[in-house]
Amino acid sequence: MLTPDEQRDRIITYVETINRRDPLAIAALFTEDAVQSDPASQPPNVGRAAIATFFENGIAASEGWVFTAKTVHTCAAYVAIDFEIAVETGGGNMTIDGIEVFTTDEDGLFSAVHAYWDDADLTFG
Repeated sequence: MLTPDEQRDRIITYVETINRRDPLAIAALFTEDAVQSDPASQPPNVGRAAIATFFENGIAASEGWVFTAKTVHTCAAYVAIDFEIAVETGGGNMTIDGIEVFTTDEDGLFSAVHAYWDDADLTFG
């Protein structure tokens, strides 16, 4: 099992990779059979290919973004982050504030992540 500091380092890598906007690099942070849902109320993306496609679609729909992990909380194989993502689109800007909960394996790969946010967590401007 990863130490809390190793878990935090994995989140730093995740944030940096998300902000590079490289869907294959993002997917490589996950196990081959990982489950990802964003938001958690939507059907999950299962496997690296589906996760890469999810991020490809997000990149195609935006001109840029800045993803920030405002706080990180660890508990054994779980990590919860309070996040903000400011997204630039052709029609304006959007910010999502939410929580992501990760499960990591012994190698530090994410086997699951679920994002918790809804319309009340969106701001436009």
